[in-house]
Amino acid sequence: MQLGDIANAGALANGKPLDGVRILALEQMQALPYATQLLARLGATVVKVEHPKGGDLGRGSMPAMKDPQGRNIGATFMRNNLNKRSICVDLKSDAGRDLILRLAPKFDIVAENFKGGALAKMGLGYEDIRAVHPAAIYLSISGFGNTTPTPYDGWPAYAGVAEAMSGLYDWKRQPGQPPAISPVGALGDIGTALFGVIGVLAALRQRDATGIGQYVDIAMFDAMVSFADVVVNYWSMGERPEPGKGLNMILDGFEAGTGWFMIQIGREHEFARLAELIGKPEWTTEPRFATRPLWRENIEAIRAGVGEWAASMTNIDACQLLAKAGVAAGPCLNAQQVIDDPHVAAHNMLVEIPRVDGVAERVISPGNPVKMSAVAEGPETRVPWLGEHTNEVLATELGLTPDDLAVLRAAGAIA
Repeated sequence: MQLGDIANAGALANGKPLDGVRILALEQMQALPYATQLLARLGATVVKVEHPKGGDLGRGSMPAMKDPQGRNIGATFMRNNLNKRSICVDLKSDAGRDLILRLAPKFDIVAENFKGGALAKMGLGYEDIRAVHPAAIYLSISGFGNTTPTPYDGWPAYAGVAEAMSGLYDWKRQPGQPPAISPVGALGDIGTALFGVIGVLAALRQRDATGIGQYVDIAMFDAMVSFADVVVNYWSMGERPEPGKGLNMILDGFEAGTGWFMIQIGREHEFARLAELIGKPEWTTEPRFATRPLWRENIEAIRAGVGEWAASMTNIDACQLLAKAGVAAGPCLNAQQVIDDPHVAAHNMLVEIPRVDGVAERVISPGNPVKMSAVAEGPETRVPWLGEHTNEVLATELGLTPDDLAVLRAAGAIA
């Protein structure tokens, strides 16, 4: 789907579920920007507050493209800030802080993802916002939360920190090897963002019923403990595999003639289906495969048998046959295969963003995975240039004149 395209055009007349909801986002990098982008895709208006010098840290990520002024816009920023407006305000200045407190009552939600406790020290914490806007919903996303004491208070936290502390890395660590860090991209960011969206939607629903705003406090560590549910749950029930051994099931990668694929089998009837399909029906009566723990002990024999069967196939063809036989399997697609995948295209799961720096190839970003029959998808709008909407927002929301803006700009409070 190209930027600005609209799918489900027949649903346009219905509007979007969050039309009229307004978000003031003091955000950077990915955990909160992904959440607010998703809320924007559902209809919310998002005004993004950035620092006058350099803006969101995600703009400095690599790889990057150039904006019309020749400034870098990093990949992290490009994929998390569609459909937003940008204003530049120095939150550490008295004038900048005052602007945010004056803006807050114009918005339903004030959201931030600074290090735990940082905004409260600046005079922009929940109590400060509630003092000027009692009905505000205040969303914080941080490594370890803001409302409950923790031994990790003040720790900076990117996605990998929360993922590591959840037990996920040790769960898959191979014997004698260091853990594989960030094996699935920014799970800690996007997973946490989804809990933030759920919290905000629940708080909006409660405010509709009671008129009361509240603090929604999401810790990345908490979110990843939830995502890593098997780690503590299985441990508590006596399932304690040695590093690299895995659970008592088949959850492994296999090689086809072209590419790799994975198979997941946790039940005996599924194992029987696999054995029949690959021409090894005798496996169902062989003692070495009699139990699930024995599947693990003899996984290399299973890998060899499956590999022999799939040697003349592509990974996608092998998975087609496995699915038809009732065995859960999926090809390990590379980036180009994901881009070319017919399912991904049919579900509008890629958004093409034209470049403005003379490079012909478009930037590709994930689309919206939330599909609703009565809600139109898109149109998506490009990411904002740094501070692009500062004058417009402050004039419209606060009635500031050009002279007022010039004074603030001269003082460095805005840009």
